[in-house]
Amino acid sequence: MSMLHTVNKSPFENSSVASCISMCAKSSSILFIEDAVISVMKSTKFAEMIESSLKDFKIYALKPDLEARGLSLNNVIEGVEIIGYEGFVDLTTEHDSVQSWL
Repeated sequence: MSMLHTVNKSPFENSSVASCISMCAKSSSILFIEDAVISVMKSTKFAEMIESSLKDFKIYALKPDLEARGLSLNNVIEGVEIIGYEGFVDLTTEHDSVQSWL
């Protein structure tokens, strides 16, 4: 069973990013939305955690949320797929269930 995990809080705000990564099954996908998109930036203290997680999970970031926060798409960690709203919808239909981390 494949699960899509969505995270919407900044890793600076709470521990939902770390909790999600530690609890995910290897076949899972993780989508960072809203303030959580900061998690996939190369220059943060969370970059190493995200980079090592790419071995186990497919990781996505929502492009409109990156842009809304003024984050450069060129500064997204290599291997993280940037998707739009259509891609978000596709992910929800491709997975058996969706788990939101608040």
